[in-house]
Amino acid sequence: MTESNLPPSIDNGTLRIVPLGGIEEVGRNMTVFEIDGRILIVDCGVLFPEVIQPGVDLILPDFDYLQGKFHQIDGIVLTHGHEDHIGAVPYLLRERKDIPLIGSKLTIALVEAKLEEHKIKPYSLVVEEGDVEKIGNFECEFIAVNHSIPDALAVAIHTNAGTVLHTGDFKMDQLPLDGRVTDLRGMGRVADDGVDLLLIDSTNSEVPGFVPSEVTIAPALDEAMDQARGKVIVASFASHVHRVQLVIDAAVKHDRKVCFVGRSMVRNMGIAHELGYLSIPEGTLVELGQAANLPDEDIVYMSTGSQGEPMAAISRIANGNHRSITVGPNDTVVFASSLIPGNEESVNRLINQLTKLGTKVIHSGNAHVHVSGHAFSGEILVLYNVVEPEYVMPVHGEARHLVANGKLAVSTGVPTENVLLTRNGSVIDMVDGVPSVVGEVPVGYVYVDGSSVGEITEEELTDRITLGEEGFIAIFAVVDTEGRKVLSGPHIQARGMAEDDAVFDDIMPDVRKALDEAVSNPKSTTHQMQQAMRRVIGRWVSRKLRRKPMIIPTVVEGS
Repeated sequence: MTESNLPPSIDNGTLRIVPLGGIEEVGRNMTVFEIDGRILIVDCGVLFPEVIQPGVDLILPDFDYLQGKFHQIDGIVLTHGHEDHIGAVPYLLRERKDIPLIGSKLTIALVEAKLEEHKIKPYSLVVEEGDVEKIGNFECEFIAVNHSIPDALAVAIHTNAGTVLHTGDFKMDQLPLDGRVTDLRGMGRVADDGVDLLLIDSTNSEVPGFVPSEVTIAPALDEAMDQARGKVIVASFASHVHRVQLVIDAAVKHDRKVCFVGRSMVRNMGIAHELGYLSIPEGTLVELGQAANLPDEDIVYMSTGSQGEPMAAISRIANGNHRSITVGPNDTVVFASSLIPGNEESVNRLINQLTKLGTKVIHSGNAHVHVSGHAFSGEILVLYNVVEPEYVMPVHGEARHLVANGKLAVSTGVPTENVLLTRNGSVIDMVDGVPSVVGEVPVGYVYVDGSSVGEITEEELTDRITLGEEGFIAIFAVVDTEGRKVLSGPHIQARGMAEDDAVFDDIMPDVRKALDEAVSNPKSTTHQMQQAMRRVIGRWVSRKLRRKPMIIPTVVEGS
């Protein structure tokens, strides 16, 4: 990024919008709104790693843009309780613990439980659809939207510079389990006063038509339990309350008890039940220890791990590592969720592992056991026609989704030049209701690896991939730098390569010669000696073995 890309200083009365995540990706949603020295944040989520990010647990938004500004933040509006919208909140609150959190009852309860694990007690404000709250320089109006988790909200942000409507994640299920539809009348009321900029969910903008109702998967769950002769395990997201409700309803119909498996599933469903979002008939729910003593045909396990996460419950079950649950030929496993891009390989591996055990596996590829939580193109068109925004900024989606969403906007009459196709770090300034891209700020991936946050670099991830794919070669030597001679070595060891160490016998004389020449030069440092060995072995391995392993040369000074 060049200096010319950086945005100008913000003028008084200008609303600055900076997405720090969620653009050209599905996850890590976070958008900063700034006007007259005050800041509002909408969502603060995580992105889950792909295979090209080995060892990484989570990926956070880059908070660098907020350095020196944390005291200006008046609140974080959370549109709903999914991890890609709330998962990074604990890491942001490490910077300032008293930033107010604003969201619906279920959303706040889920994020408070997460923060408790981080030993953070937040200041939170629970809002409902129809509420209007003054948050610093921002007047926020909350509107009900339907999604794959209860209590999701869109937010209209009114400022002196104009009005922005942020949909959050939404769809238009006409038969929602909780009876809570997307409030188009509420959207229309906001539209009556004019929506200058619409930030809109793009995830399914390429898919024609309308999302099927959540209730349409009930017959597939019913059939799975009707045909099962042993235990049934259903894997889904730990926050998908509606899906869990359907599983509970089917289990009750077939006289089966239900057991929640996985820490996040137990925690989230406990919160949902306590707050009245999940209906569980008395006597239906059993603990894991009780479930193990029931006949297989009398139990349904509701499990985490639908994305093939190696430490999640269903993966441990499939690998025979779960302390209480095993599966075999009479059992049925249902993957009742969609695949997050990048997880296809791990999920397919898991399905194959279960199939080899003789287990019947039901998934979205062979049964109607999942519907999306994100609007298809037909629903997006409806929203455009209701809101009639002056400008549109597609969010929450990969590049192709954003482009497709922009074309939908144009088809409803939004001028092409009024569609803002942005990326993470784009800076959009709105003046008198007119937004324009004025620059870009640097943003990157912040990796969480165990207790390490932001310490893993792209270079280190490249090293991990190299180690996994190409192997590792270590070369060791001891030299007398005063006498300018080699005392021991060079010795070589290889790991993660098909060949044994004897394959290097042919090249070792050349490595020793290069080291001798470097040592005999009175100006050579130990680093230069190491590089001399590295160059020789590296060229040989590339030419002879057609590999590019990680090579670590070490020269130790002795006497």
